[in-house]
Amino acid sequence: MFHKTTESDSLYNDLEQKSTRELLVGINTEDQKVPQIISGILPAIEEVVEQTVSHLRDGGRLFYLGAGTSGRLGIVDASECPPTFGVPHEMVIGLIAGGDQAIRKAVEFAEDDKLQGWKDLQEFQVDTKDVVIGIAASGTTPYVIGALEQCNANNIVTGCITCNADSPLAKTAKYPIVAVVGPEFVTGSSRMKAGTAQKLILNMITTATMIRLGRVKDNKMVDMQLSNDKLVERGTRMIVEATGLPESEARAQLLKHQSVRDALQAINDGK
Repeated sequence: MFHKTTESDSLYNDLEQKSTRELLVGINTEDQKVPQIISGILPAIEEVVEQTVSHLRDGGRLFYLGAGTSGRLGIVDASECPPTFGVPHEMVIGLIAGGDQAIRKAVEFAEDDKLQGWKDLQEFQVDTKDVVIGIAASGTTPYVIGALEQCNANNIVTGCITCNADSPLAKTAKYPIVAVVGPEFVTGSSRMKAGTAQKLILNMITTATMIRLGRVKDNKMVDMQLSNDKLVERGTRMIVEATGLPESEARAQLLKHQSVRDALQAINDGK
């Protein structure tokens, strides 16, 4: 029988009898294990990034597919790509079992439908140019596994992020990422260490991919969308640092061209 370490008993007992400080120390102690685990699986993450870079360069898209916390984390990561890297919204797409209403409120039994994940992908006309990454801490979510099985059958590259070794999901994905972070502080609460691991891995995948696609210059987000005053100020500082222009002139150039990259190009061209 498949054993889920994410469901194993917590290493801490009698939580209700502990002080606030004791609870926080315990949670923090467990959290510190997560990056150590991820450091040991970087080659698997690298494989997924390389596949993603290759397919996105050829006009493909990256899909995240999950249920519950896993689905929400995929949507968060996808939604942050356009403002951070200036890419189209349709380049990185997050899908969750139960649809958009499940982002805020759980939809009962939505994750148990093995056919729905593939149906959701078909609404976007998923094809062989794309990469589909299933996210499930348990590694057993039917919504995710069913979708990846259909992707495999249609020669679509599949990856996964899971937190249980030898899970059905890891065996289904062509490029599995398995971060075995062990029992949760509260038994079975995989939104904790497992969720943290998934978030860190998602950060790695999209950030490394976007850098490889040329969406970062030096260490700056030169393609970010100017969607608020903070980002306008950040972009202005980038231009001042790169050109030595007075702040007012740098800001004017940024607002004129609506992009740090385009503003710097125009300044360099003397426009």
